[in-house]
Amino acid sequence: MESEFELIAKTFQGLEPVLAGELTDLGANNIQIGRRMVSFTGNQEMMYRANFALRTAIRVLKPIKHFKAESADEVYDAVKSIDWNQYLNNETSFAVDSVVFSKEFRHSKFVAYKVKDAIVDYFREKTGTRPNISVTNPDLRLNIHIAEYDCTLSLDSSGESLHRRGYRQEAVEAPLNEVLAAAMILMTGWRGECDLIDPMCGSGTIAIEAALIARGMAPGLFRKEYAFEKWPDFDEALFDRIYNDESNEREFTHKIYGYDINRNAVEIATHNVKAAGLTKDIEIIQQDFHQFKQPKEKSIIITNPPYGERISTPDLLGLYKMIGERLKHQFQDNEAWILSYREECFDQIGLKPSLKTPLYNGSLECEFRKYQIFSGKFKDLRAEGRDIKTAEERRQMAEKRRFKAHREFKNAIDEDNTDYHFKRRGGFEEERSARSHGEYSRKRGEREGRERKSFSDKQTFKHGMKNFERGDKNFGKNRKRGRYDEED
Repeated sequence: MESEFELIAKTFQGLEPVLAGELTDLGANNIQIGRRMVSFTGNQEMMYRANFALRTAIRVLKPIKHFKAESADEVYDAVKSIDWNQYLNNETSFAVDSVVFSKEFRHSKFVAYKVKDAIVDYFREKTGTRPNISVTNPDLRLNIHIAEYDCTLSLDSSGESLHRRGYRQEAVEAPLNEVLAAAMILMTGWRGECDLIDPMCGSGTIAIEAALIARGMAPGLFRKEYAFEKWPDFDEALFDRIYNDESNEREFTHKIYGYDINRNAVEIATHNVKAAGLTKDIEIIQQDFHQFKQPKEKSIIITNPPYGERISTPDLLGLYKMIGERLKHQFQDNEAWILSYREECFDQIGLKPSLKTPLYNGSLECEFRKYQIFSGKFKDLRAEGRDIKTAEERRQMAEKRRFKAHREFKNAIDEDNTDYHFKRRGGFEEERSARSHGEYSRKRGEREGRERKSFSDKQTFKHGMKNFERGDKNFGKNRKRGRYDEED
């Protein structure tokens, strides 16, 4: 039997348990959850399957050396001691990515340069020539991760980030990441048992990921290539067998609906659905959520409305109030899951969530809330002995450290947040709400005041960075350890 080796699957913060569940279903061994990563063991087939089938992984790494280093020279020596003839030669090219959380190693690019120098010098001393370095399309990708003095050098078996599935032809402004969309769906427990609705679908990411899950189709079906296909030991026959394996695919007898008020978004979502070959399962319709009516069939809503950060809307609080009204009156006896960022937006929904889960959308620490919509009044529901929370949901809500200590939402809606932006094929088009000259001047003055304060804050930050570069050991001492951050 082929021997197993260590592997690391990277993901976004908060998605680690979902990824671990996927790896369990895939048959991986020795699964351990870390920060933004899950480690496991498997053979070559498992590595191929992990890249091809995992919906919530960003990339899969194969560690080749663990070592400790207290200086750049020690990193250089450790890397140079590796038998690099196993992995590349003078004719192949390579690139090095680096993730560093250390007081000693403060510049990730410098660490990457030391790794490159060690490999180049290894071949130059042995052969008189050196391999090439290619940032855009290398034959071998390497990843160096340093947490304080603990270093891990890995082969990157994925190449381009796994969230780039390959089906997205176009995108609206600030599209939802495919990995996050898939994780949201998996967290709801939905696997295709009923209709699914995204009433603000944007470029259709949630709808497409839902269809792939419902049909049991691997997200890697649309990828052009993986980094491991350029490795010397690549087993093409094995990967072809994995790619053509349809044993997990199944029929989907329900429907997925994506609605959006923006015609351009509807066109983009329609193109993406066609590119994924899922027009039979997904219907994209131009419709304002204000017009949403009670579906005839049992359904679930999973959606990611605007929250006034990367995408703004003329009346953000009014939007969420309308969402709550539609759910309460036109989505009875179903459940809805909403990802958002602002506490006051959730307040406007006016419904009691049965579950709150912290999730990151980019750099924003959001919440993914579940709403169990029922007919009648809540007190009548309780009088009947029913409850909106299951025992498992109560257990999860009671867990400590689910949210950051002293976590605060952005509590004020920016007064200038009155513009609505969306992406067209030719660029960005801006629709401004009507404002009087006096109101505009007042807001401009307030904005300039904030900008002056921001400039002052930046100067303070720069001053702190200078102290850091001079060797202030106290600066940055609270850096997190052991994180596998994704920089794609």
